Amino acid sequence: MAGIFRAYDIRGRYPDELDEATAQRIGNAFVALLAAERIVVGRDMRPSSVPLARAFIRGAVEAGAEVADIGMASTPLLNYAVVAGGFDGGAMVTASHLPGEMNGFKLARENAVPLSGDRDLPLLETRVGEEEVARAGGSSREIEMLDAYIGTVAGFVRAPKPLTVVVDAGNGMAGPEVPRLFDRVPAWRLSPLYLEPDGRFPHHHANPLDPATTRELQDRVVAEGADMGVAFDGDGDRCGFIDERGERVREDLVTGLIAEFLLEEKPGATILYDLRSSRAVREAIDRAGGRGVRSRVGHAFIKALMREEDALFAGELSGHYYYRDMGFADNGLLTLVMIANILAASGRTLSDLIRPLDRYPSTGEINLQVNDPAAVLAVLAARYRDADLDRLDGLTVTYPDWWFNIRRSHTEPVVRLNIEADTAEALDERREEVLSAIRDAEEGARGA
Repeated sequence: MAGIFRAYDIRGRYPDELDEATAQRIGNAFVALLAAERIVVGRDMRPSSVPLARAFIRGAVEAGAEVADIGMASTPLLNYAVVAGGFDGGAMVTASHLPGEMNGFKLARENAVPLSGDRDLPLLETRVGEEEVARAGGSSREIEMLDAYIGTVAGFVRAPKPLTVVVDAGNGMAGPEVPRLFDRVPAWRLSPLYLEPDGRFPHHHANPLDPATTRELQDRVVAEGADMGVAFDGDGDRCGFIDERGERVREDLVTGLIAEFLLEEKPGATILYDLRSSRAVREAIDRAGGRGVRSRVGHAFIKALMREEDALFAGELSGHYYYRDMGFADNGLLTLVMIANILAASGRTLSDLIRPLDRYPSTGEINLQVNDPAAVLAVLAARYRDADLDRLDGLTVTYPDWWFNIRRSHTEPVVRLNIEADTAEALDERREEVLSAIRDAEEGARGA
């Protein structure tokens, strides 16, 4: 079990790091930790998800829970099922965008509140490692939630106008959902790419953040004269957009675009954005009369803060978009609906809508392997001590005309660096400056 309990979820290579025996103990410990009477379980399309889900359910039943099995599902569908079904918790068997040999669990309490990495997951890990298991005797049954879920998502469609949308599901769990949504909105025309669920990922890995995975989608958008393209990750909670020119749209700018749209209807509402987001996002929220709140990176932190702030909407640089009206959960399919609504309401192209937000050049996220992350952050804090320094998540250094954030990864042995500046020339200069400071910090740590 070493190393499979992460900051936000459980992940490991099947079967050498995560096997059926471990999954059964996780199911048992999950029910015991939550004192849950009723839980719901879903799984993605990976071949290993079937045996792992069955084992998890065995452990949960053994602990006395009544288990509802919704079968193959997206993570947003699982979250919806937890809330709509009034369950005490839910478990999704998935490794999201990771390669097919990987798998894991995303776990939630009632109301789809994720188990936190600072307390809940360590407690669960301790329980899984104990010899004693809960034995009470429960039951399991299969249920269907997809139709109700699609109906709920379709209920957010506003005044649809004819649109052609190319969707690449990456052989992931958005694939079965997208056609059923489009069936309910006749004005939309679907051009499908890789909708058939296949956990071997025969065409490309399901990670819309990787530009290599969207090249075919970009070409298809241009070839068909489509209004936009949408790429989903493996479990359907994350998405990325392609404009009508075939260009990728920055994920943080999508946050700003949706925030502006939602604030037209609910002025003064609170909008969350993760601290890697462009300054243009906060400026858009302010212009639209909203209350912008910076957040740490990661779905567990954002969902918790959304509840504290009663936030209407939140967005991350990673392509996670969260909605209060969907249980404060991230939902890729609903985000497709939101962008379609914006296009219909404005009568403008996606590139035209994004252009005012795309004002500040950015490096995007740079992943760097370092030996001593703490030493690197300390050196940078000293080097830029005349700036506005913020330690909400790692270190954010802000000057009037540029800023950067550097933070330790919760899932990999790297630090993640984001830099933004007023001009491309300034960005190039500051990037080299910060990277040089990091190299110096590494050399200093090795010489110490």
